[in-house]
Amino acid sequence: MSTVTHDIVAKLWNLCNILKDDGVTYHQYVIELTYLLFLKMAKETGTERQLPEGYRWDELEAQTEKPLEFYKGLLSYLGSHGSTLVKEIFTDAHSYIKKDTTLSTLVTEIDKLDWYSAKREGLGDVYEGLLEKNANEKKAGAGQYFTPRPLIDSMVRVMRPTLDDIIQDPAAGTGGFLIAANRYIREHSNPNNWTNKQNNKYHGNTFYGMEHVQDTHRLALMNLILHGLDSDPQGAGIHYGDTLSPDGQALPPATLILTNPPFGSKKGGGLPNRSDFKFPTSNKQFCFLQHIYLGLKPGGRAAAVFPDNVLFESNVGRQIRTALMDKCNLHTILRLPSGIFYAQGVKTNVLFFTRGKKQTGNTKEVWVYDLRTNTPQFGRRTSLRREHFAEFEAFFGDDPLGGSASLAQRTDTGEEGRFRRFSRDWIAERDENLDISWLKDEREEENGELPEPAILAQEAISELEAAIAELQGIVQELGEEISL
Repeated sequence: MSTVTHDIVAKLWNLCNILKDDGVTYHQYVIELTYLLFLKMAKETGTERQLPEGYRWDELEAQTEKPLEFYKGLLSYLGSHGSTLVKEIFTDAHSYIKKDTTLSTLVTEIDKLDWYSAKREGLGDVYEGLLEKNANEKKAGAGQYFTPRPLIDSMVRVMRPTLDDIIQDPAAGTGGFLIAANRYIREHSNPNNWTNKQNNKYHGNTFYGMEHVQDTHRLALMNLILHGLDSDPQGAGIHYGDTLSPDGQALPPATLILTNPPFGSKKGGGLPNRSDFKFPTSNKQFCFLQHIYLGLKPGGRAAAVFPDNVLFESNVGRQIRTALMDKCNLHTILRLPSGIFYAQGVKTNVLFFTRGKKQTGNTKEVWVYDLRTNTPQFGRRTSLRREHFAEFEAFFGDDPLGGSASLAQRTDTGEEGRFRRFSRDWIAERDENLDISWLKDEREEENGELPEPAILAQEAISELEAAIAELQGIVQELGEEISL
């Protein structure tokens, strides 16, 4: 992020102080700011034609008598008027602001910002910076599902998206993976030399996502707009819907899936409404894992973040892992450090796999890189940076598909190293358990220190949830109804 962009983001974020007296939370503020920024940026970028006349930035700025009444009427009107995109962003929109003076101050301060420099630097970078600020603010509560930018960039780097790809994020959030994939494609080709056919492919059949929370969907749409990407309810873009329902089945088959599905179980412990899921379960991660390997075209590749329990849970978990390794070449697992997500103590991994052209027996070996043991406790004091993934990327190699020739070039570093190879037969003998570790934690041995109580509590919760899910699986296998 440039100095100019950082300065604008800081000023926008500090405007939240104006809303404190109105009892507006940080997350509500970012939603509110999205409405105002959409109006302002439409004016700055010359795209106001998608907004009905009389419901634009200048009209809002000109209000002196009852600006809040006008603004609330504007939000309601834009939910059903204007371009398709405008209606999507403003559907069911309402303001959290309670005072005319508060709104007038916000509008005035937003207008004062250096928009010329912001446009030169990239309006998308400004908005991404704002989303990151929101995720890093503990009080906002949004960071639990926010994937750190250095991790996203590393996953994109080893997956090497191209203009030929159909890229999907079935748990899109605010669109971070799709934006990063777009940035990589544009940096590794010359858009000025693209043919009309390539431009049409880029805009109409490259980036797809789905988001289940309407406010987050608004943020995602705004993020796409500011990065020059389209969002068509009947085509490419981030759609509002539930991936674990027939909505998800309607997403086009992908050649690349990049995602970080939400943690936890489906609300009320219900099963997903998907006719193509062979293994029904209330565990959202296992549902998303099925969606990913079913949603890949033969030869398509995926990089997806999952918590540890996906690697070791038995019953339906074991069945899904077996299906994954049959249908796909699960060639690499990256064990991530703890503390990189808002939910303390959640231990996560990135699974890298390629959909096979055969129906079974596609995984021959799994390589595991341990970036967790004897690494810093990331958080407020130690931030995750791009260079933390440099060694992993070097070991991973240049082949995003993890083909046999590229795997043969890898080096098993042995029990003292971080990168090791495990045969498919060895994994089968472990009851398909992929939670593989071998390094000793030197900090615990040297200091005898225990992790922070909050982390221990979260680990205990995770283990209990895994045990409950396992028991539910046993009860379901016995054909009994589960009452909670």
